[in-house]
Amino acid sequence: MKTSNASSRYDPGLLSDEELAERAHNELFHVTRAYEELMRRYQRTLFNVCTRYLGNERDADDVCQEIMLKVLYGLKNFEGKSKFKTWLYSITYNECTTQYRKERRKRRLLDALDLEPQEEASEEISPKIEEKGGLDRWLAHVNPIDREILVLRFVAELEFQEIADIMHMGLSATKMRFKRALDRLREKFAEEAET
Repeated sequence: MKTSNASSRYDPGLLSDEELAERAHNELFHVTRAYEELMRRYQRTLFNVCTRYLGNERDADDVCQEIMLKVLYGLKNFEGKSKFKTWLYSITYNECTTQYRKERRKRRLLDALDLEPQEEASEEISPKIEEKGGLDRWLAHVNPIDREILVLRFVAELEFQEIADIMHMGLSATKMRFKRALDRLREKFAEEAET
């Protein structure tokens, strides 16, 4: 009795992500301390990744809530074959991709119904990108796959192998897409600077 009581007392802030994931795997749903610490560690970065990928904070917030629920229920199945961070960003990538596709389908429907989707899109997405400048301004000029690679590299600070695993791509293909996207952006903004 004494050992189980002592083992249930721990400081989640002192444990690694993998140790917390293992504790959460064993403790959920009765004890949520390990899960809460994991979400606290990644909450801000998750939101930033989702915002940059989706282009607006409203959708990003919704997707973050979905991700947190998927992690909560998915930790029971997390086997630790990859780092927790890689697993988390894999879920994030999948959820952002799903949301992006939903928005694209909605815009196509509005186009078909001729409900002036450009007006809605320009109010919601374009001004925010222009106001923020920096990385958001650059990301507006790349396709969704390249944008996700750049976001995972610069915002989530993942290694190329982790990005390749998340996106189900080869390592060399991931590096090549990353380099080409950066080259395209450099050319684009060099031209812009000259004008």
